[in-house]
This record gives sequence, C-alpha cells and structure tokens, in this order.
Amino acid sequence: MKKIAFIVLTILMVVPALQVQAQKNYDQFEVQVDGLGCPFCAYGLEKKFKEFKGIKKVKINIETGDFSFTDPSEKALTIKDVEQQVVKAGYTPMSGRVTRFDGTVEEMESAQKEAISADADLVTESVFVAGKCEMCQVRIEKASTDISGVATALWNKDTKLLEVSYDTKTTDLDAIEKAVAKVGHDTKNHKAKNGAYKDLPACCAYERVEY
Repeated sequence: MKKIAFIVLTILMVVPALQVQAQKNYDQFEVQVDGLGCPFCAYGLEKKFKEFKGIKKVKINIETGDFSFTDPSEKALTIKDVEQQVVKAGYTPMSGRVTRFDGTVEEMESAQKEAISADADLVTESVFVAGKCEMCQVRIEKASTDISGVATALWNKDTKLLEVSYDTKTTDLDAIEKAVAKVGHDTKNHKAKNGAYKDLPACCAYERVEY
C-alpha cells in the first residue's frame, strides 16, 4: 500500500514539473509591423503565419502594429524567417526580437541604407503607380526607398502618383518602377507579375492597368 502511495505521489510531483518544462520550451516573438490598417489586415497576417505549424498565443494590435506569438523552441525559427514571412504577407517589418526559452534574445537587423552623397545629382520626378490604400502606400514607398540612390518617395493614393527624389548617378526612374512592380503594383511602364499581384492582401486589390 505504501509502495502504491509512493508511486502516486511521485507521479503527482513529476507531471506538473513536465508541464512547466513544456511551457518553457517555446520561443517568444515580437514584431513591429507597418501597414496594418484593418481587422482584415490582421487576419491576413495571422493566416500567413499559420503556415508555421505550431505557433500559439498570437496577438495583433492594429493601432500600434505590435504582433507577437510563441513557437516551439525545437523548430529554431529565426527572426529572419519571421521578417520574410511578414513581407510575404504584404506588410513591412520595422523591428523585431525573439526571446528564446533559455533567455537568449535575438534582435532583427535594421537595414542600413547607403547615405546619399553630397555631390549627388538629385532630381525629383512623378510617375503613375496603381494602388488602393495606406498599406499600398507603405509597400510602394518602401520598395522605392530600398533602392540605392533614392532619397525620398511619397505615393498619393488619390492621384496614384509616386513622387521620388533620386541620384541620377546611381539609379533612374525605370529601375524604381521595376522595383515597385516587383512587389505587386503596376506602374506606367511596368506591369506587376500576376503572382505578385495575387499575393497582395485583399484590401490592396486595385484595378489592373491595361497596357
């Protein structure tokens, strides 16, 4: 009888310990996402991340852009994987960090863009870019400013005009249009590939340009 009681007591002590250990074996991810404008946007982001099987405790704050979730530590999901998945969902990762179950913290690397030189030959031009909402604006402007030599980019969702200032010694308007089309937006001279267009969130589905 005492032996049975001992076994039962041992089980009662071991099971909670195993449960605590299981709870600790999750990595905590926190990402600042730009471009979330509505509940549908949040749904689209969460749906894209469901491709990472096993994630839990998903939280999205539309107003602040804060996005967090936990993922099994044995998967060793990297912050780079998360950054790329945010981009695939049609949004812009601004910052991020992962706290591993052992306490180790990894930060998202901030892209360091080469500064415009003092002797740059800056010009400002406008070009038509198809789009629909604020999320489109973030995507279009980021695709433009990611190009070396581009100083500023501003897209107007009402006029559909992208105004860019760039160094003619480094790049040109055609290269900027190609970069914008690559992320899914038709421009005056370059049409986005169907796959890139279809990857856009539903609220960004603008009317395609006929060439």
